[in-house]
Amino acid sequence: MKTQQFLKSFLVCITALLLCLAISGCGSNSTGNSGEKVLTYASADYTTINSILNTHDELPDIIFSGLMTYDAKGKPIPDLAKSYEFDPASLTYTFHLRENVKWHDGQPFTAADVKFTLDTLKHNKDLEASITDNYKEIEAVTAVDDYTVRIKLSQPNSAMLNYLTIGILPKHLLEGKDIMTDPFNQHPVGTGRYKFVSWDKGQSIIVEKNKDFYGKVPKIGKIIFKIIPDENAKAAQVKSGGVDLAWLNAQNAKVFRGNDKFTVYDFKTADYRAIAPNFNAPFWRKHGELIPILGYALNKKAIVDSVLTGQGAVAYSPLQVNTEYNDPDVEHRDYNPALFKEKVEKLGWKPGSDGIYEKDGEKLSFSVDTREYEEERVDIAKIASSQLKQSGVDMKVRIVPKLDWKILECFLIGQAAPFDPDNGTYDLFYTNASGNYTHYSNPAVDEWLGAARASYDPAVRKHAYNQFQQAWSDNPAYIMVAYLDGNYVADKKVTGLSTERVLGHHAVGVMWNVEDWDMQ
Repeated sequence: MKTQQFLKSFLVCITALLLCLAISGCGSNSTGNSGEKVLTYASADYTTINSILNTHDELPDIIFSGLMTYDAKGKPIPDLAKSYEFDPASLTYTFHLRENVKWHDGQPFTAADVKFTLDTLKHNKDLEASITDNYKEIEAVTAVDDYTVRIKLSQPNSAMLNYLTIGILPKHLLEGKDIMTDPFNQHPVGTGRYKFVSWDKGQSIIVEKNKDFYGKVPKIGKIIFKIIPDENAKAAQVKSGGVDLAWLNAQNAKVFRGNDKFTVYDFKTADYRAIAPNFNAPFWRKHGELIPILGYALNKKAIVDSVLTGQGAVAYSPLQVNTEYNDPDVEHRDYNPALFKEKVEKLGWKPGSDGIYEKDGEKLSFSVDTREYEEERVDIAKIASSQLKQSGVDMKVRIVPKLDWKILECFLIGQAAPFDPDNGTYDLFYTNASGNYTHYSNPAVDEWLGAARASYDPAVRKHAYNQFQQAWSDNPAYIMVAYLDGNYVADKKVTGLSTERVLGHHAVGVMWNVEDWDMQ
């Protein structure tokens, strides 16, 4: 019996050891075999690494580079382009490219690559990407010579320089290929600060610094993107030393505050959470008039204080953190259950015997989906459900492994508009836009988003975005809940992170200055 118990314990220990080794080691090692500096980063999982298919991820931003990039203030500045001119009369941009830039496979980068990428975004009808409407005003792209590109627009697009931060793709590797399925998406080749090394599916992705990078070469030689989708598991890996850096939810980050072995970086983000109805769902096609009033039944501040431990803010607008274009005077829909009661009963709903409102024999009942590995969203949804029930609304929380927009009624969504206000509004809220997967449609929103995009005058754009926010508030696409701070926790040996940049959805953008990071 003792022998059996010993063997059983031995096998458990061996299994645990092998599991740790399978996930790139139980602890991170700040120096590789060659003495280079190595950083281990807790990452979400990937299916593709392609700059025009991945728009909310860190890896494409450090593997690829665009004609433009964002500075610390989130403004577009030249990157692969060394300079540009814009002729407003002909709506034509002329970009002068850096010379002697190499792809990671050693081939030269030229204007032909720029034309190929933008033509793909504009003309490839098989492309499944949420960003294609950002480029619909491009009429023609001309490679004047190897280092000059001319981009002519058919209509004004005041955010075009922002959209030209998109990573350029290599024509010599993708021309004539199916960009959705080509093996390139698992073996990417870019011109950026880091180049792809290897991918162990479900475990890790490794990149190494591009020693031939045209800008400042990073100090950290290798970054291991360790795949850890689960939020609690990420925190455990940070604590154990399994990773050097991770984006943690507010509850998990709280544990590391005051611990002198770690640094907690609190980034401002444009990342918000909201209840997003599927406007194609039968319930919302019938009862869309409920969406503008449900926010009065939500105590959003209580959610910020509890789930987010105060690391965030009550949300009322998708442009709320944009200091230039936000309109703070739109209706905030602060917690007011008495007002909700008044408005819902004015719509003909009456409390049933179980306290849930009903109308014509139908309960005021719908569901919201959250993904099982996003614990913070699950917590937000559960508290919101409890609060709504107190006001007679039955919102069921469905915890699912994967979203299915064909059947879901709502999603606990996350979105962001960290840069130009067009980016994160037009694609999401304009009728039938490429990123409008909630099927939202509002003619007034279309009018003012179109007017804002069409003008290069800041005063005209400001007026248009004020009108957009009012129209959106009157008939919102989402029931806004909260903005999140971006809480990154790093081992003390990691230095150089800068909180100057406002981060995007999922707090993406932390590596905006990765070339300045170091490992002590």
